[in-house]
Amino acid sequence: MAAPIQNHVWVGTETGILKGINLVKRQAANYTDVSSLTPGQEVNVMCWGDPQESEILLGCKDGTVKVYSAEKSKFTEFHDCGGGEGVFRGLGILDNAIITCVESGLLKVWQQGSSENLELQVGPGVRKMRQCDADRNKVGTGGKENDLKIWDLQRTEEPIFRAKNVRNDWLDLRVPVWIRDLDFIPGTDNIVTCTSYHQVRIYDPSCPQRRPVLEALYGEDPLTALSVTPDGMSVVVGNSHGNLGVIDLRKGSLLRALKGSAGSIRSIQCHKSMPLVASCGLDRFLRVHHLNDKELLHKVYLKSRLNCLLLTSRDKWEEEELVATTEQEVKDEEDEVWDAMETVVEKTPTKLQPVTSDSNVEGITKVSTSKKQKKKRKVI
Repeated sequence: MAAPIQNHVWVGTETGILKGINLVKRQAANYTDVSSLTPGQEVNVMCWGDPQESEILLGCKDGTVKVYSAEKSKFTEFHDCGGGEGVFRGLGILDNAIITCVESGLLKVWQQGSSENLELQVGPGVRKMRQCDADRNKVGTGGKENDLKIWDLQRTEEPIFRAKNVRNDWLDLRVPVWIRDLDFIPGTDNIVTCTSYHQVRIYDPSCPQRRPVLEALYGEDPLTALSVTPDGMSVVVGNSHGNLGVIDLRKGSLLRALKGSAGSIRSIQCHKSMPLVASCGLDRFLRVHHLNDKELLHKVYLKSRLNCLLLTSRDKWEEEELVATTEQEVKDEEDEVWDAMETVVEKTPTKLQPVTSDSNVEGITKVSTSKKQKKKRKVI
């Protein structure tokens, strides 16, 4: 079996191509057969298929979910997960089941080998469905005029939390709702959302008012994606103008701006343990920033418009690459030693001619005897 592909980032594109990027080697490769692509294979959402991150699930525009195995270096499964209207807005895994949510609000849990699948209507205009990492039975949903809801997939009669809109503005007009992305804050039950009205909001499900406990504004353009940092103290948000900002979740203030993007941000993901954040969007570049010093560590041009990404949770990338490089150098040195050795050819011994008659044997014996007698006479 081939060794697993050591890519650090996986990206899904508008053209339907799955791309893998090794940031240490600075290599990018396509893992989809480009000749067989159709317009319906645009990759809208992605998620890991197992905790080992050896499988990747891709939700496509035509309603299919593809499973790519990094260990086998090929697509191993294709699932027809059609139903509802619109493209996928969320994808997840629960045990051996696949969780999908489409734009019309139909959320389904597809059990393998079963015709009875859980169906749940979470409201129209969904823009994002995200599964909680700490509790896999918990998902959050939200969209256009569809405020935040938290669902327990074991008790689907009613959401366990339903957000309430903020109070009317200073003109006593209703404030519109348009959630674009959401994420669960690690170590707490709180959820952070971003909206098309450049609002960043934090909700506490234990709060009886059900309104945001904190709200911050970032820029003037619609916010399109976000990701909470590993410590849960801040959130990285991106907007349709290509701006990236780090917002403090305790005070609601802007900590720092991450520069470099030139198009709408489609996907952001922070590393689980290292101070890194990856982002991609319509400018066809994958970027990896350092969260503390704002340095742009990696910038990779990937030719296609990028919709979504997955950042591996592995750390110590340089050490992994150093071990692989050392093993390769040792192997190369061994090959050089063997190549420098001279080739030794063994010579076959000369065969004695067989004796065919007794007379020859007797003659040889007589001659050798006579030589011995002559030597004895000389000594005397």
